[in-house]
Amino acid sequence: MPLQMLILTVMCMWVLAWNFQAEATYYHRQTVHHEHSANMENLLPENLLPEVVPEVLPEVSQPVNSRTFYGIMFDAGSTGTRIHIYKFIQKDPVELPVLDNEMYHAVKPGLSAYKDKPEEGGNTIRALLKVAKKTVPEHEWKQTPVVLKATAGLRLLPEEKANALLDEVREVFGESPFFVPNNSVSIMNGTNEGVLAWVTVNFLTGHLYAKTRKTVGILDLGGGSTQITFLPKSKKTVFTAPASYIANINMFNNTLQLYTHSYLGNGLVAARLATLGALGADGLEWKVFTSSCLPKKFREDWTFGGITYKVSGIPDGYAGYKLCYYEVMRVVKGIVHQPYEIKGSSIFYAFSYYFDRAVESGLIDGSRGGMVEVRDFKKRAKEVCNKMTKYRPISPFLCMDMTYITCLLKEGFGFKDNTVLQLAKKVNNVETSWALGATFDHFNNLNIH
Repeated sequence: MPLQMLILTVMCMWVLAWNFQAEATYYHRQTVHHEHSANMENLLPENLLPEVVPEVLPEVSQPVNSRTFYGIMFDAGSTGTRIHIYKFIQKDPVELPVLDNEMYHAVKPGLSAYKDKPEEGGNTIRALLKVAKKTVPEHEWKQTPVVLKATAGLRLLPEEKANALLDEVREVFGESPFFVPNNSVSIMNGTNEGVLAWVTVNFLTGHLYAKTRKTVGILDLGGGSTQITFLPKSKKTVFTAPASYIANINMFNNTLQLYTHSYLGNGLVAARLATLGALGADGLEWKVFTSSCLPKKFREDWTFGGITYKVSGIPDGYAGYKLCYYEVMRVVKGIVHQPYEIKGSSIFYAFSYYFDRAVESGLIDGSRGGMVEVRDFKKRAKEVCNKMTKYRPISPFLCMDMTYITCLLKEGFGFKDNTVLQLAKKVNNVETSWALGATFDHFNNLNIH
């Protein structure tokens, strides 16, 4: 077996032997479409393998004893619902399977937008399941698990409305030809969201080598919440952090302590509402929310989570970076904890809206991603805010978003200006999200045969 495959094999055995000890609470777009051919050496651990069947699958051109299996993971986020369909191949009964490819598909808006019309929300899931039926061979349907985990969008809803949406999804899953495991539809807590994203990225980047602490941290900026997760190098980071910010992961007889926290309400879109003073406000039919982060002549109805807000620049006032920074500071300062060692030289991967806004503002090339320093976000935010007319066709919120990202990184987490961030949408052609880590963890629990 090649050395790289051997290393990744050991790595994957570690990943899936982990038992998450952090307490987790589960409550009962225009379309985007991508297919990814993943690195053939993204391996899964042996205890996740389906039992090898003796017969050959005639339609798959593979070795005689090969076995193909699939996993379907729905990410029900605040701004959209995404389906990740993973294909794994076990080439030989004595070897571990590899992650062969990922089919990714997304629809907007998210489930939370259908809080008063759960049946319509269910229809978005039906549409995505059609993609799964076209991707997964029919003879694999009955043994392919389908799972949906909702994040901040549903966490922010009243419990009865969230449960109505989840019940609708359960009905849709029940109609599908796929295997529906117990607790297949749930709201994932923020701790697991951060930890599983960390597992995904460190797996795909090859950092989960046995008996080493060389890993990368992750920064995930969603619409409703934001997550930070990393493996501390200093015990002081663990001792000085709030107890709920430390997640213990058992690995055989060893325990890793991860620093991880999810800030509900500090996702990019939720932060817009907070900056505008619109979060939880009444009188939405007549009230206009203004900000110096918006172009002076901008006025528009803007919808998030099924609620429409009237937003506007300040026609007779001032606009620009300094005033905008002061506004978004209120959303961050004193709310986000600064880990002890965050000012050090740790490597962090940043994705989701970090990546999207960097692309839209011209900071990086969307096809390649890239490395930037925190100061680069600040510099580009100043340019966008001071030239709002130029950037308005991209998004009237670009100044607010870039300023919020800058403030979150600097005033919130406490990163230095020269901290380097690796911005990525995909690693080895697989989406950077918690979905792959959740699929690993779920297969482990399912013990599919």
